[in-house]
Amino acid sequence: MGTRLSDSPMYAHLWGTPELEQIFSEEARLQTWLDILVVLARSQATLGIIPAEAAEQIAGRARVPLLDLAFVAERTRTTGHSTLGLIQGLEQVLGERAREYVYFGATVQDLTDTWFGLVMRDVGAIVWRDLCAIETTLLDLAERHRDTVMAGRTHGQPGAPVTFGWKAASWADELYRHRERLRQGRPRWAVGQLAGAVGSLAFFGAAGPGLRASYCAALGLADPGISWLTARDRVAEFGQLLAAVCATLGRIGTEVYELQRPEIGELREPVTGQGVGSITMPHKRNPEIAEHLDTLARLARSSAGVLLESMVGQHERDGRAWKAEWLALPEVCLLTGASLRFGRRLLDGLEVDAAAMQRNARGLGSEQVLAGLAGQLGKHRAQRLLQQVLASASPDELPARLEGLGVAEAAQVRSWLDRDVVEVTRLMVDHVVSRGRASLAERPAW
Repeated sequence: MGTRLSDSPMYAHLWGTPELEQIFSEEARLQTWLDILVVLARSQATLGIIPAEAAEQIAGRARVPLLDLAFVAERTRTTGHSTLGLIQGLEQVLGERAREYVYFGATVQDLTDTWFGLVMRDVGAIVWRDLCAIETTLLDLAERHRDTVMAGRTHGQPGAPVTFGWKAASWADELYRHRERLRQGRPRWAVGQLAGAVGSLAFFGAAGPGLRASYCAALGLADPGISWLTARDRVAEFGQLLAAVCATLGRIGTEVYELQRPEIGELREPVTGQGVGSITMPHKRNPEIAEHLDTLARLARSSAGVLLESMVGQHERDGRAWKAEWLALPEVCLLTGASLRFGRRLLDGLEVDAAAMQRNARGLGSEQVLAGLAGQLGKHRAQRLLQQVLASASPDELPARLEGLGVAEAAQVRSWLDRDVVEVTRLMVDHVVSRGRASLAERPAW
């Protein structure tokens, strides 16, 4: 049983996904570390740094099921060293000659930073896939509701008409930018680390740069060109982008949360036949998914903040910084995976009440009247007059009131109120949909 709620069999689904747990589980992490050591040994053997037979023996025995994990854990605790227990555990299953070439010339950070490069590559691909799926759903919503008029709200209050398609398009457009950030960032993040003691690669002498290039290429990672032991901007940038993705999904969730209120009733999140809104108030239909998206966004920002703190490191190695990342990077990745999964579920089944939207948008024509009067009275005089009139009159009474004041004929005011005020929002929807669909067609994979 997990000691953290995020590890609980009952609640783990709220904070991660099985797919990402396969990346960050203890066994998966250890096996990836062993795979990195195998690639290192083979790259060294290719360059004649270690014997080829030693590299092949390491490759044949570096498997988690072959290790005594209790011994590895005990030695890790006893030595106080992050990976010496793993090294000694691997030595146990190797022949005497091969043992001397395990972890040859490498450090903890070479291993764990290279793992981070693989994590950022593989998690980035999952995030890309889910962003593409959600953006596609949002483009469909935007197109379907291009003409669905609703109230545009500012400061929580009804302001002027927009369309729900325009709102959905703004969500899609934000996710499009996140995809662009992912695409642009991949070459920066998916890199390996082989630095040695202080980053100088002195253990390998002149062979160091070539070894690093071969090692990174074999792992499917880019060669960083220079050691990045205390240059933690890559990890911080990746975490910040994941937190931004969660924040966007939190914004969408907050909109659904607000617009599902019965007194508004414009949107509703999907429910299953077994879903329960409230165990004490059976009439309620709580926006559980929508509000959880905001919860996940808050937690993701917290973990991303830790990654940003790690950018301030000391000299050529600072365990205070990069060891904090061991907890924070997996956490923000898991939270983002959960957020994307819940976001897909929310939007795939989102219920839109177009009639309620149209009903709530009635009487929001003061901006059109202001624009019409501004040409006759001046904008600021017209604004003051309308504010005064509307303090005691309903929007329906506006044409007669303004005619009575001698500032505009009632028919003219009605023509202002009848103007198509969502014409431009339709054009914006068309632009976002066209660009988004073209982008998704051009780049189906990350």
